[in-house]
Amino acid sequence: MTGMPPDYLQYRARTYGMDHDRYDWSILPRRRKVEWPGGARVALWVVPALEWFPIDMKGKPFKPPGAMQTSYPDLRHYTLRDYGNRVGIWRMMRSFDQLGIRVTAAMNAAVAVRYPALLEACVARGWEIVANGQDMDHLHYEGLPVEDEKKQIATTLDIFRRVPGLRVRGWLSPAKSQSKSTLDLLAASGVEYCCDWVNDDMPYEMRTAHGRLVAMPHPLDIDDYTILIQNHHSEDEFCDQLCDQFDCLYEEAGTQGGRVMAISLHPWITGQPYRIGALEKALRHMISRKGVWSATGSEIMDAWTAQA
Repeated sequence: MTGMPPDYLQYRARTYGMDHDRYDWSILPRRRKVEWPGGARVALWVVPALEWFPIDMKGKPFKPPGAMQTSYPDLRHYTLRDYGNRVGIWRMMRSFDQLGIRVTAAMNAAVAVRYPALLEACVARGWEIVANGQDMDHLHYEGLPVEDEKKQIATTLDIFRRVPGLRVRGWLSPAKSQSKSTLDLLAASGVEYCCDWVNDDMPYEMRTAHGRLVAMPHPLDIDDYTILIQNHHSEDEFCDQLCDQFDCLYEEAGTQGGRVMAISLHPWITGQPYRIGALEKALRHMISRKGVWSATGSEIMDAWTAQA
C-alpha cells in the first residue's frame, strides 16, 4: 500500500462508541426523561426542504439527492425540482394551515433570492426558517478550503439575516454534507442547532471550538425522498411508515420520556396532487392522539435545553 501515510490507521480519538470527541456517547434509554410543554409525549417537527438545484451543477465532490441526471440542459429534472417551489409547497401550505401544523422550512439561500414571495409566505405563516446552505451545488466537504466554506456559510446566513425580524438559529447542510470544520464554523456564525447528524431520536449537545451546538434529530429513513424515490415505495406505504414511526415513538414516550417525530419533506415529491393525501392522512393520525405538540425546531431545542 504505497503512498499511505504511516499514521493512517492510528486513530487519535479512538474511544468507546466513536472515533471523535464532538459529543458524549450515550444510550438513549439511560438518559434523563424529557418533558415537553403541556405534558406532551411527542414533539411533532415537520421540515419541508425548499431547494434550488442549478441546471449546470458541478456535483462536487458528489451529486446530492435530487441532482441533475442527464446531459446539460437536464430540463426534465430541473423543472420537476422547480415544480416544488412553484406548485408543490403551496399545496402543502394549504394542508399545514388546515391541520394547524407548526412548520420549520429548510431553505436554500438561493431560494430566498430567486423566490422572494415564497420566503414572504413562510414568514407570514410564522414558519421557522432553517438555513439549508447556499444551494444544492454548494456542498461542505473535507478538501474545501476553510476560508471558502466560511464564506459559503456567511453568504447564506447574511441573505436570511437581512430579512427584518427573521432570526435563523438552525442549519441543515445541503445533502447533510460536512467537513471537519463545519460545526466550528456554524457555531462561530451564531448558529445554535444543526440537522446533519442522524444518530439519535432526540437532541443532544455537541462540542465545537466556539462553544455549544445542539444536534437535532432529522432522520433520513423516514424522508419522502428515501421512501418514495430511492426505495420506490407506494404512497400508502409512505403513510404507513410515517404512522409506524410515530406510533413507536409515542409508545416509548409513555415510559421513557418525550420523543421527537421529525418528518423531512420535499415539495417536488410530496407536494404532488396524488401524494399530498398520504401526508395529510399520516398527520391526522398523529395530531388525533393526546399529547402531541406541534412545534418548530427552535421551540423543541429550547424546551430540551431547559432540561438538559
